[in-house]
Amino acid sequence: MRVIGAGVTVDAVFFDMDGTLVDTEKLWFQAERSVMRRLGAGWSAADQENLVGGSMSATVAYMLAKSGSARDPGEVAAWMIDTVLGLIAEGFELMPGAAELLAEVQAAGLPTGLVTSSTRLMADAVLGGVPGGDAFDVVVTGDDVERFKPDPEPYLMAASALGVDPARCAALEDSPAGVASATAAGCAVVAVPSLLPIPPAARRLVAESLKQVDLSTLRHLTASS
Repeated sequence: MRVIGAGVTVDAVFFDMDGTLVDTEKLWFQAERSVMRRLGAGWSAADQENLVGGSMSATVAYMLAKSGSARDPGEVAAWMIDTVLGLIAEGFELMPGAAELLAEVQAAGLPTGLVTSSTRLMADAVLGGVPGGDAFDVVVTGDDVERFKPDPEPYLMAASALGVDPARCAALEDSPAGVASATAAGCAVVAVPSLLPIPPAARRLVAESLKQVDLSTLRHLTASS
């Protein structure tokens, strides 16, 4: 059931990338397993859950600690990026409802932003395969911030770049870290949990997919207290 807002506005809409806009979490899992094999260790779904929504530096640190390897973190990060980019080049899917929502928001003339913990190189590769991906008004990646999600810096940076009040913006996320980041920045949040559960809260809608969300939903949520 769609939630209909009446006469309320949202100043900008921010999309997380992995697991929210595009279905790349499974590609990350494949890449993590591949890199861990090179490090001589195993990898489980529980390991991936520990890293959902996190940064590349956090992922590499976790992998090195788990494997006990003394490899250079930069080298391991390069392995990860090369592996994921190769998988992305083979093709990926958008999350259900993501393309339709992005098109609706952009057609309404509202500013849009991509806010991701992935690298700029990764974001550019993904956006090249997303309808409307080249029309984001701002793209904030893990390369652009000093503090990653769940810190609010990524969303605060995106809002500042657009000259909008975060409290009048809606963020779409799939991970607890991402939701915490957007919430701390002051945004209203639509959470579509991927691997980890996310509870409802004030100015937060938990949905099964973005098929349940439209622009009226975002306007209503942003105007709520």
